[in-house]
Parts: sequence; C-alpha cells; structure tokens
Amino acid sequence: MMSSSSALPAMPPMPSTDLLKQLFDAAVAAAMPQAQVTRVLEPYFANKPTGRVVVVGIGKSAAAMAKAVEDAWTKAGYSEPMEGLVITRYGHGVPTKSIEVIEAGHPVPDENGMAGAQRILQRVQPLTAADLVICLISGGGSALFTLPPEGISLANLADINRQLLASGADIVAMNTVRKALSCSSGGRLSAMAYPAQVVSLIISDVAGDSLRSIASGPTVGDQATAADALEIIDRYHMIIPEHVRAYLHRNPNPVIAPGDERLGTTTNHLIATPQQSLEAAAKVAIAHGYTPLILSDAIEGEARDVALVHGAIARQAKRHHQPVAPPCVILSGGETTVTVQQNFVGKGGRNSEFLLALAHYLNGEAGIAAIACDTDGIDGSEDNAGVLITPELWQQGERAQHYLKTHDSYSFFASIGALVVTGPTLTNVNDFRAILIEG
Repeated sequence: MMSSSSALPAMPPMPSTDLLKQLFDAAVAAAMPQAQVTRVLEPYFANKPTGRVVVVGIGKSAAAMAKAVEDAWTKAGYSEPMEGLVITRYGHGVPTKSIEVIEAGHPVPDENGMAGAQRILQRVQPLTAADLVICLISGGGSALFTLPPEGISLANLADINRQLLASGADIVAMNTVRKALSCSSGGRLSAMAYPAQVVSLIISDVAGDSLRSIASGPTVGDQATAADALEIIDRYHMIIPEHVRAYLHRNPNPVIAPGDERLGTTTNHLIATPQQSLEAAAKVAIAHGYTPLILSDAIEGEARDVALVHGAIARQAKRHHQPVAPPCVILSGGETTVTVQQNFVGKGGRNSEFLLALAHYLNGEAGIAAIACDTDGIDGSEDNAGVLITPELWQQGERAQHYLKTHDSYSFFASIGALVVTGPTLTNVNDFRAILIEG
C-alpha cells in the first residue's frame, strides 16, 4: 500500500466518475512512449551510426513509438529520413515522416499482418555488424507479426488463435502455441538481424513483465518447445488439423535458445510497465485525499472470479476499514481471461465482464464506484475501452446475472450508459482497475 505521508495537500473533492476517469487517464499517460523512447535512444544517436539504421516494430503502440523514434532522430540533429516499417492494429496508426506504417488484424491475424511480417524480416537481412536495428515492441504483436511456417496456412493460424482466445488460456500458454507455429517470434527476429546491433524498446502488457511473453518475444530467447504447445492444445481440447499436429511433432523450426550467439548483439529495454501506470494513478488518488491500495500489477484468472475477490476486499474496506480505511481506492492491473461457454451469444471484453460480475456481487452497495478499462482503449473486440459504474448503477446488479450467463457485458452496460469510449490510446500496458470507496 502506498503511503500518503509525502503527498501534496488534498485537492477539492470531485464526483467519483470524474476522479475515476482521471485515474485511468493518468495510468495511460504514464505508458505513453514519447519520453522513454527519446531517453533510451539518446546514447545510440549521440554519434551518428556508421552503418544503416533500420526501424521495425510490432504492436498496438508501434506507430506511436515509430513517431517518437523519428522525433528523437531529429532532436539528435539528423535531417535525412529514417528507414523502417512497423505493423499496428487497425485504427492505431499515426502519421510518420518516413517510417512506413501497416495496419493489420488483431486479435486474429490477417493477410496484412502476414505480408508485413515478411517485409520486416526482409528488411533485417542481410545486415552487418556496423548496422543498427531499432525494434519497437508492444502488446498485440503476437497476432500482428504472424508468419506461419511452410505448409501451414494463415487460415490455420487464425482458427487456432480464435480457439485460444475462447479457451481461457493465459497469455503465456497462448504465446507458447503461437511461437511453435511461427517463423518470426521466439527470438527469430534478432537471429535474422544478426550480426547487426539490435536495440529493442518494449512496452509490457503481460503479468510479471516477462520479455518472452510480450508480443511472443521476437528479440528474446526462449525454452518453450513444440511439445509444450501440443500439451496446451490438448489441455484446452482444441481441434487442430492433422498436418499442424504432425508439424509440431517434427518441430523443424524451434524457438531460439537463450544462449544462442545470434542474440548476443541484442539489448532489450523495458520502457513502460503496468506497475508504472498503477503508481501514476496512485499519485492522483493521493492528491485528491484517497489512500491508494495497489493489490498487484499482475492479476490473472477468470474475470468474474477476479471480480468477486475485488468485491470482497472493497466491502471489507467499506465496512471494517481493512486492509485500508476509506476514503480509499483499490488499484490493480494484469490480464484476466474469459472462458466462453458453448451458449455464448453476447459480446464484450474481459474488463466489462469483470465489472458485470462486480455489479452483480455488490448489488446495491452504497459508496463504491469503479472503473475497469484496457489501457489500449479497446476492451476485447468492441469499441469501448471498458466500463465505469457509480453507486447508483449497482442497483442494476440483479439484472446483470442474465448477461453474465451469455457473456453479454457490452450490451448490458450500453443499455445503462456506462461504457467508457476513448478510441485507441496508442499504448498498451493491459488492464487497469480502480474501485473507489467513500468514507
């Protein structure tokens, strides 16, 4: 729990909806890449590189990061255009001077992403030890940077991705399968760029900030095997074509091992994390007279189960002033999952499902408001970042049970005007949750 002992004097009270929005805005702002990209690249640009400078990138923040690289290049005093190509999600592009931006499918890969992956790998071959590759990596890169091995179609991978997304598997398990069926992830990008110097700038969207898991680790060695992928496929009762299963049994293109010499010229820089965003939100809470309690930046599990735990803690704080006394705010990050049942008929993301379950649990509870949003601005596949609910809206909790059964959280919250719509934020440090408890 963060202490408020060193805080500035509290600001005047504001409506809970406004404060919750400010907390989310602070979390997103802390994850924006501009300042951190400039900081990391400054020593590399202090003296003009003697060889080629190639910029490549993947992820929901790739275009925004590319723009920041161009700005850092100009700030260093260089006028010639940069060479580069990045892939981002549809709607997440930003104008750049010379680095090309491709938009592609997410969370299910498409032809644009596959063509972009081929072009990125072509750009990093062949290079020399005098060349510099700047690799920009953020969440969403696993789907956006998809290049299947020979004999496996994009349609095969798209179907496997859909099954993974509905299975309830966590991000580590999903990416283990993806890496086993990839020619681009699991350290392979760095291996292809060798012997060039590779500087990788990474925004974390995974629990624990594991570099192997962020965008399936294209610049990081791994020990996951095709046998691990098969075990996950069978554990979640996934149906895959026999030729894909046969490929995994052969495993002709394993991931790059951590000790491989081709990774020796790669330096990975983690420039934004979920914890940094939670701490930024905590500072805003303190400034407004609320004591922040950061539960964790790495919470995983079924969204509705996570909601029950959060709800129990909120009630304990409200009724018994434990583990923190009101006025307070409970903060958490990470990535929950939603296991879709066969009777699935609705739509919504993991954050809206989290708050739907929380609304049902806290039915009628006074003095509690909450927000749950994806920091990339898109919760699942809908147009909202997430949901914000006030004490008045908890009264709808009884009605929430029906929508929970059909995973139709989006429809429920749209009907009561509780959706948070921001559009793409151009960054991504995964889920942000804040539960505000009045004194």
